[in-house]
Order: sequence, then C-alpha cells, then structure tokens
Amino acid sequence: MVRLVVDNLNIHTPSVLYEVFSPQEARRIIQKLEFHYTPKHASWLIQVEIELSVLSRQCLERRIPDVETLSSEIAAWEAQRNQQKASVYWGFKTKDARQKMQRLYPSI
Repeated sequence: MVRLVVDNLNIHTPSVLYEVFSPQEARRIIQKLEFHYTPKHASWLIQVEIELSVLSRQCLERRIPDVETLSSEIAAWEAQRNQQKASVYWGFKTKDARQKMQRLYPSI
C-alpha cells in the first residue's frame, strides 16, 4: 500500500487517474493507494517539512553507502530525537491566526 499525503486541491483525487489511464489500469492503481488529505486550514504539514529539514541537516548531509546503512542511521537519529523529546516550535499564535484569517475565525 502506498500512502499519499496530499492537500485538498481538486486534482488530488483518485478520479483524476481515470483521466490519464484506462478504467482497468486506473482501478488497479487506486487499489494500491491510500489517500490522506491535509486539513484545509492547518499548518501541520509545514511542521513535517521542518522536521524533515532537521533530519536532512543532522543526519543525511553526507554520503551514505547503502540502503541498510541509511535505514540504520535514520533509526538512530529518530531514537535520539525521541529520547530528547525534540519538537517543532510553531510560533504562529491563535491570536495571530485570528487576525490573519479573520473571516474563518469567530470574533471573541
């Protein structure tokens, strides 16, 4: 199973595959996919991008000779990150969100 994390853009749906492939092929592909849609008004995907950037800087910015070593290095990095209880600081406060997205948030 392939998990796809996509935003809510109208082209990110299984039905688009029917526009490109024959119905049988589109159905075969769709059966192998699991769609996960990001929330319409959320920033968690940015936090994931930040964490992947940290992984890249702290672990992957060097030559890694093979897949086994890569898996081992990422697992060690992940264990250390989890032990440190590392988190992504997201400085976008509720007050700022309400101001920026006034039409979406009720006034207090």
